[in-house]
Amino acid sequence: MNENNNFEPKHRPKLEALDNLSLGISMVVAILIGVGIGIGLKNLTGVAWTLWIGVALGIAAAILNVYKVYKKSVKGFEELQNDPRYAHRAKYGDKSLDEDDD
Repeated sequence: MNENNNFEPKHRPKLEALDNLSLGISMVVAILIGVGIGIGLKNLTGVAWTLWIGVALGIAAAILNVYKVYKKSVKGFEELQNDPRYAHRAKYGDKSLDEDDD
């Protein structure tokens, strides 16, 4: 049998959509974990402002998650730029397509 190295899973678009949906969930979970850490620090030390350290850590983790997804999507768009189906648009942009309508 001839193996195809460019095989893509049948449900790849659905998996990518679920991966992007999980971004929202991971943001909420990161902030909640940060708040939990803050509450734990507050109970451990007895100092009220340590709660905000945990909140800040949670927000920083959520921002890091968004950054990782952004970098992943930019990489995907760069791969599309090299695709021959989109080469004209990547080289000339949308303006050259609009000029044909005149």
